[in-house]
Amino acid sequence: MGIKRRHWAWAAAPLTLALAATGCVSTSSAGAEPQAAPSTSAARSVARVCAKPAAGPAKAPSGAVTVDPAVVGDLAAKTKSHPPNTTFWLRPGKHRLEPDRYSQVIPKKGNSYVGAPGAVLDGRKTNQYAFGGTARHVTLRYLTVQGFVAPQNEGVVNHDSADGWVIEHTTIQHNSGAGLMAGARQRVRANCLRGNGQYGMNAYKATGHVSGLVVEGNEIVANNTDDWERRRPGCGCTAGVKFWAVNGADVRGNWVHDNRGAGLWADTNNNDFRIEDNVLEANDGAALIYETSYNAVIRKNTIRRNNWVEGRRSADGGDSFPFATVYLSEAGGEPRIRARTDKIEIYRNVLENNWSGITLWENADRFCNSPANTSSGDCTLLARHSDRCARPAIATAPLYADCRWKTQRVDIHDNRFVLDKSVVDCTVKCDRMAVLANYGTYPDWSPYQGERVAEAITRKQHNRWHDNVYLGPWKFVAHDPSRVLDFGQWQGTPYQQDAGSTFRARDGG
Repeated sequence: MGIKRRHWAWAAAPLTLALAATGCVSTSSAGAEPQAAPSTSAARSVARVCAKPAAGPAKAPSGAVTVDPAVVGDLAAKTKSHPPNTTFWLRPGKHRLEPDRYSQVIPKKGNSYVGAPGAVLDGRKTNQYAFGGTARHVTLRYLTVQGFVAPQNEGVVNHDSADGWVIEHTTIQHNSGAGLMAGARQRVRANCLRGNGQYGMNAYKATGHVSGLVVEGNEIVANNTDDWERRRPGCGCTAGVKFWAVNGADVRGNWVHDNRGAGLWADTNNNDFRIEDNVLEANDGAALIYETSYNAVIRKNTIRRNNWVEGRRSADGGDSFPFATVYLSEAGGEPRIRARTDKIEIYRNVLENNWSGITLWENADRFCNSPANTSSGDCTLLARHSDRCARPAIATAPLYADCRWKTQRVDIHDNRFVLDKSVVDCTVKCDRMAVLANYGTYPDWSPYQGERVAEAITRKQHNRWHDNVYLGPWKFVAHDPSRVLDFGQWQGTPYQQDAGSTFRARDGG
């Protein structure tokens, strides 16, 4: 789990506040000035939830049980003593649980928890979890949940990833671990997920997978305050939101900004995502990572000023890898896996002044049953079982194809890529668009050694850029990191990318 991208061995072979956003549709020829049609403007709403949270009811809803902040443990006790499908109304004030670290609320099926204006559930840096258990169809609205100390990779709200929860108009902030976990058919709407130690939300089930997830209209800001990637390098355990083995997700209309690390990260056997109408900005790392996963639509997002910290750190460290703001790592379209699309389609997005653009990458040494697979124990959704991906069978069809997570069938079109180096403040390596792989070397029984994967991702796996608009001094990387191309070379033989696109190499610096 997590990204491993540096195995080169190339020596062997050569919702409320409208902010402006710009969209484009390109039909012009290469080298021409962008025309009016590609630069029409559209309004993009930002879910400014944290500054202006919605207020809950000032009086208890009809039939609701009132919870008193003056009584320590009142919420957990009344939950235990009342039947399923009960609504609890939390009075204004700071509510506390019993001081034992495991004294969390255990809802019953169909329970609802509604906060009055100013209702706060505070863990006081003592309690690990706020709401846990396996009850389905629990609802939280208009609460603030803060000060809980969940361990790494565990969550504060819906700690046990129960199914069918609805979390709306709730502020989940300043907790350790993940502010929120996700179960199947969970709805996460119009919340403030702010300043949590690891994730704003971690969509993960210990058994099975999360399906039918909706993440809509949330502000997801300043998470990973504990800087886990620094504490455990390569752990792949941070993001504003991290998705693991989610089958079917709609991520729309969110404002994902100023997170330490990536904004959104889908890692390991996710499928059928729609990521649309979001504003992803000023995250230290990539705006979006889609890794060892399948079938997604990424459209109509505004993506700006991301990856400045991690991109610069990588470049300053001498790494030639084009780690971009939208990063697809061993992820592609697969018609044999049921989804609303059979490819990864990236279109009608605006990418402005990020550290690099879109990188399509495939690690030749990373496949099911390989010791170089950082998602250890996981296999592809096609092969499913690691013991099948062994010699000699892996060297022949169908396992030669099915044991790999492949970056294939990626269609990148009608996007607008803007780079002004006076804004990004870089001289080199922040201007890359790339499709590449490494030279396969490991393990010694791998059938993917040499340039096979690099040739496949670049020329054989139907990865295509077309009808985009480029403003700024963009460069292009194909096949391997040593092949840095200008726009003419990128469009020409043998790569033949970006047909119908426009390119104006202006630099505002």
